[in-house]
Amino acid sequence: MKRLFFPLLILTFALSAAAHYLHFGPVPEFILSALAIVFVAGFLGKATEAVSHYAGQRLGGFLNATFGNAAELIISIFLIKEGLFDIVKASLTGSIIGNLLLVLGASAFVGGLKFKEQRFNIHLAGQNASLMMLGVISLFIPAVFVKTEKFPPNETISLSVTVAGCLILAYAGWLVYSMFTHKDLLEDHEETQPSHGEPPAWSRNKSILYLVLATLMVAFVSEWLVHTLHVFTDKFGLSELFVGAFLVAIIGNAAEHSAAILLAMKNKMGAAVEIAVGSSLQIALFVAPVLVFVSLIFGRPMDLIFSTIELAAIAVAVLIATSISRDGTTTWYEGKLLLIVYVILGVAFYFV
Repeated sequence: MKRLFFPLLILTFALSAAAHYLHFGPVPEFILSALAIVFVAGFLGKATEAVSHYAGQRLGGFLNATFGNAAELIISIFLIKEGLFDIVKASLTGSIIGNLLLVLGASAFVGGLKFKEQRFNIHLAGQNASLMMLGVISLFIPAVFVKTEKFPPNETISLSVTVAGCLILAYAGWLVYSMFTHKDLLEDHEETQPSHGEPPAWSRNKSILYLVLATLMVAFVSEWLVHTLHVFTDKFGLSELFVGAFLVAIIGNAAEHSAAILLAMKNKMGAAVEIAVGSSLQIALFVAPVLVFVSLIFGRPMDLIFSTIELAAIAVAVLIATSISRDGTTTWYEGKLLLIVYVILGVAFYFV
């Protein structure tokens, strides 16, 4: 399969480009673009993992989360440009719950089948829990206050911009805390089992080059995918909420899915948690706020007012993920519980 990956990557990318520029039709374009972005995200994940090897654990985990979210961010920017704010918010919601429930759940489940109990830094787990609660609070407050009678309707964007700015400051502070002032406190200094991971196949410079190339490929395929979404949802009678929260989120987060699970199988649960939870935090504290400011550039202001359904899904995901991960250990059964909650939410979103 490893030998077939790059030929399939080139083939699916070329077919997706042909479908877009030769106008094969919305359904073939969507299918080919979705297939291409899975392979491109996989390429992005491989390049990020190689760069992470040279960068170290903390910076490596940050790079995995950042470039794993590159597809999500780029897709969302094109959606904002098209004025599809509901799909953007649903996609952000799907990314948060997908990483906390699907990615973390699958990592804990698969890793737990191989190792009876997997441990990671308990201080990091506690800090992640606090930051996840901050994200929930920051999304709840605008939604609650805007719906009160005394709140001026014309100040919704002002409140959203203020909250977005505060979240970016909080995320910047977390980066300083986790990578500089308290870096040693958050690292996993011991592993319960030895790791036999293979060294990267590429040199440092080649890894960086491939990382840039993969990001550019994600940008192209994301734009092709976005152009087909509206027609695709209408044709199959799917709600924008379901498409954004599950289809777009799963496709856009393919890189995190593969990278986190592979790390868990090598008993590097700390790194897997760093990707899964770190990616959710980055979506809530950085990507969503940045998209608010990006929307101002396009002249189509987007607020941070999420629907009751989206807020409930995020709160449920944060609650159970915090409950399971706060003690710094995971088992296959805890992973299974996270996956079950994800399935329940998926069915609920489908019927909305």
